[in-house]
Amino acid sequence: MECVFGLVGKGFALVVADSSAVHSILVHKTNEDKIMRLDSHKLMGASGEAGDRVQFTEYIQKNVALYQFRNGIPLTTAAAANFTRGELAVALRKNPYSVNIILAGYDKETGPSLYYMDYIASLHKVDKAAFGYGSYFSLATLDRHYRSDMTVEEAVDLVDKIILEIRSRLVVAPPNFVIKIVDQDGARELAWRETIKEAPVSAA
Repeated sequence: MECVFGLVGKGFALVVADSSAVHSILVHKTNEDKIMRLDSHKLMGASGEAGDRVQFTEYIQKNVALYQFRNGIPLTTAAAANFTRGELAVALRKNPYSVNIILAGYDKETGPSLYYMDYIASLHKVDKAAFGYGSYFSLATLDRHYRSDMTVEEAVDLVDKIILEIRSRLVVAPPNFVIKIVDQDGARELAWRETIKEAPVSAA
């Protein structure tokens, strides 16, 4: 029941993901961060099989860092998206990753951008995107309320509307969500929307 979605506003991009680690009928944890910070100005939200998701996003993160180390300049968001798409395409013909990606970034020259990639290596630059069962409600709500000139506050209000819709409409809805933002000041965590807190582990 994964839910990952993102949007581009006026001078920023948001990526939102549920934080449930689920296998079959069991919830293993409710604070899993599914949005990887690739570098200072890029975020990668991913959904899919837990092993593939973690392995692939870490692989991309390390290669983005390696490029910057070797060349002294970071990849642009478009270049990072095309590199990621290329790695998915190569893996597709050997040992495919079951992972869907929303990549958000901010570049000085072009501003914020958002890229949609699915597990069969299609790539599209978009203003809004969603994956998972929550995408049925995310995309419908975004189609109705999204504007390209939204402020951060308006975008967060829209995110809250989407989360409320997901929680009220899905039979098994994820309880917790993390919201991250990337703008000229960098990529960072913006907020959590939690209905369940992880219980502290007591010492035996």
